[in-house]
Amino acid sequence: MSSQPVSIVCVGMAGSGKTTFMQRINSHLHSKKSPPYVINLDPAVRNVPFDSNIDIRDSVNYKEVMKQYNLGPNGGIITSLNLFSTKIDQILGLLEKRTAPDLENPTVRPIKNILIDTPGQIEVFVWSASGSILLDSLASTFPTVIAYVIDTPRTSSTSTFMSNMLYACSILYKTKLPMILVFNKTDVKDAEFAKEWMTDFEAFQEALRHEEEMGSFGGIEGGDGGLGGGSGYMGSLLNSMSLMLDEFYRHLSVVGVSSMTGDGVDEFFEAVDEKAKEFERDYRPELERRRKEREQQRESRREQDLGRLMKDMSVSGGKRPQKEEPEVISDLEDEGEDIEAEMVEPDDDDDDLAIDDDQQREKIDTALSDRYKQALAKEGDAGHAPSGEDFSFARYLRANQ
Repeated sequence: MSSQPVSIVCVGMAGSGKTTFMQRINSHLHSKKSPPYVINLDPAVRNVPFDSNIDIRDSVNYKEVMKQYNLGPNGGIITSLNLFSTKIDQILGLLEKRTAPDLENPTVRPIKNILIDTPGQIEVFVWSASGSILLDSLASTFPTVIAYVIDTPRTSSTSTFMSNMLYACSILYKTKLPMILVFNKTDVKDAEFAKEWMTDFEAFQEALRHEEEMGSFGGIEGGDGGLGGGSGYMGSLLNSMSLMLDEFYRHLSVVGVSSMTGDGVDEFFEAVDEKAKEFERDYRPELERRRKEREQQRESRREQDLGRLMKDMSVSGGKRPQKEEPEVISDLEDEGEDIEAEMVEPDDDDDDLAIDDDQQREKIDTALSDRYKQALAKEGDAGHAPSGEDFSFARYLRANQ
């Protein structure tokens, strides 16, 4: 078993029995005298059949978010999760405190499991920015396992089974975390057919062929009263998908669980221990590599932004190429440079009078205009009034300025 606490993130479609499954594994751990730390991330649920240590509903009012931001149900859930994800540092601090051994009371057993319930709208949690923040933050601190809960009775047909597998595949490659497929409601329908379809390609082909003959894919009634096989497009697609997902099945643990009776829960936690070891062996190095890449990219972007800033401000901070100055006067003589021009003493007030390019151009333009006006005034005082050509030149100068 993993020495670190394991966080189990339960995801599943609406109606798959995800919340009931959470209740079952929670009560199972309590019966083993190893109570978990429970987090509820569903802001729209009215009641949950288990006590939550951290509940998003205590921090975010889902209905007020919908009203305030003029959002629908899914938009309200996403916004609530976004608001809650700003507290991720506090959540991780609480988790680290509760999962650490109590030095003052060594007899108290530290928490070994963190259970996380998510909204029934999978795409709201898995594909949202807040969901990624929460999962990445958990995975950077604890071994994290995704438990994908599937409604077994609804998955008895090949088309719905393949839809669930594609959904699980997309979640696996989006989260890049170990996954366990939990076929729930085995008290209604046994999950052995699904396990067979995942391990025996011929068995899935036989079931697919049988459904085609029964017209499950839009077949039409034949002349003898039977059902035809339809166009064959759906059967061909499912056949191709099953071939493609054969490698995907190798990276999954599959368990059948009944949330009502508790059958299969021990097998589920055995799979959790196995996936926790897999996380430490395979996934954590990958997470560390990705974290280092993000830090390097962030540092590189910071240097590039600083370089552009220095260039725009025309600041010579090592970013702008400068002419290399000779070290001795003889070098200047050899290069034919003007020694006096190179040895002009700098003005001490240059730093205090530093202004940007726009202000400098404006100041120069104003000074030129004033000097031109003064020149015209002096000519007038000397008895030489400006002629029409002079005024004409003044208008030309102002237009060009």
